[in-house]
Amino acid sequence: MSGDFTIVDLLRHGEPEGGQMFRGSVDDPLSPRGWEQMRAAVGDYREWEAIVSSPLIRCAAFARELATRLDRPLEIVDDFGEIGFGVWEGRSVAEVHDTDPRALARFWREPVAHPIPGGEPVEAFDRRVGRAWDELMWRHHGRHVLLIAHGGTIRMVLRRLLDMPVRRIWRIEVPFAALSRIRQHHDPEADPHLVFHNGRLA
Repeated sequence: MSGDFTIVDLLRHGEPEGGQMFRGSVDDPLSPRGWEQMRAAVGDYREWEAIVSSPLIRCAAFARELATRLDRPLEIVDDFGEIGFGVWEGRSVAEVHDTDPRALARFWREPVAHPIPGGEPVEAFDRRVGRAWDELMWRHHGRHVLLIAHGGTIRMVLRRLLDMPVRRIWRIEVPFAALSRIRQHHDPEADPHLVFHNGRLA
């Protein structure tokens, strides 16, 4: 048990089949390399009391494997899914840059003011992830939990922790199979802490 703290480890999925792209709701499975990345990231660590996952297979398949191996409860939470990338889904950054470099640059710089056509508005994505995060913290108060999710989802959790503007989320780097840890003291006056970002389990 975590005692006076709630601890949440954030794990991004590994490399999916098809490599790096604006994937969003495209439900590609992990590549063999992606499985290796995630297994290496968690190693033999066993301290989690529950595992929570996005429903998309690149997160949920590994979450099920790990929950079975560790004999831990697994929760699949729809609201931890990735942001919808609209007309860019299934395309690489290079492809989008070749066809519409101005729109891509504006989205990276000001994603609220310049959303992707047909995509999920960044502010709506932020609210969705925020609801799921608040529910996770309430349900798992005092526990040590692993959340397996996406680069965008993890950025939104971290931006809440760091009190960053939503429009600045792309400044946070979240590689495949990256791990971060958040620790929240039970004192209601205490701020949450980012213990490590893109680090390793002790």
